[in-house]
Amino acid sequence: MIGVIDYGAGNLGSVMNALKRLSLPARFAAGPEELSVSSSPFDKIIFPGDGHFATAMASLVKSGYARAIQEWIKADKPFLGICIGLQLLFESSEEAPPRNGEAVRGLSVISGTVRRFPGRKIPQIGWNQTGARPHSIMFKDIPAHSFFYYIHSYYADPADDSVCAAEAEYYLRYCCAVERGALAAVQFHPEKSGAAGLALLQNWAER
Repeated sequence: MIGVIDYGAGNLGSVMNALKRLSLPARFAAGPEELSVSSSPFDKIIFPGDGHFATAMASLVKSGYARAIQEWIKADKPFLGICIGLQLLFESSEEAPPRNGEAVRGLSVISGTVRRFPGRKIPQIGWNQTGARPHSIMFKDIPAHSFFYYIHSYYADPADDSVCAAEAEYYLRYCCAVERGALAAVQFHPEKSGAAGLALLQNWAER
C-alpha cells in the first residue's frame, strides 16, 4: 500500500488518479503516526506538493510530518518526493532566506541548497527534455531525453553529485531528480507527464 502525504497543498488528485490508472493501491496518510517505521500500514510513501519552501516546511513541522519523514528516510524505506517534495529534502533554499538571523532549514536529508534560476523568465512552465543517468532505477526503459512537465522557479543543487539521477536544462544544466538507496525525488510532475510519467511511477513502485 502506498501512502500519500497531504500537507495542505499540491496536485493530490492528479497523483491519486495516476496511481489508480496504474492499479497501485494507495490512500492518503491519516497523520504522521502512520509513517511509524515499526507499525506503518504503508510500505511506500509519496510526498507531492507545491508552494513556498518556508511555508511548506513550517506546515510539516507543525503537523509532525517533518520528523516522521526524516525517520522514514533514515530507515531507508521507499519514498518519492515530487516538486516541493524534492526541494524540502535539502538543507536550505534561496526562496527562504534567514529570518531574524536564523536560517530556514529544510528536512536536511540531502546535503545541498535549492537555488533560484538565474534568468528573468521564471517560473519554468511546461515540457522539458530530461536526461537520465545510467544508474537510475526510476528511468529504467524510459526513452532517453523524454519530456516531462515542469513548473518551478528554483532548482536543487546537491553537494554530492552522485545522488543526481537526471538532469534538465533551463538557463543552466541542473539536477531534476535524485536517488539514494530507497529515497527518490523529482522536480517535475510525473502525474502530469503522460506515458513517460506513468512509466516512472511504475518503475518507482516496483523497485
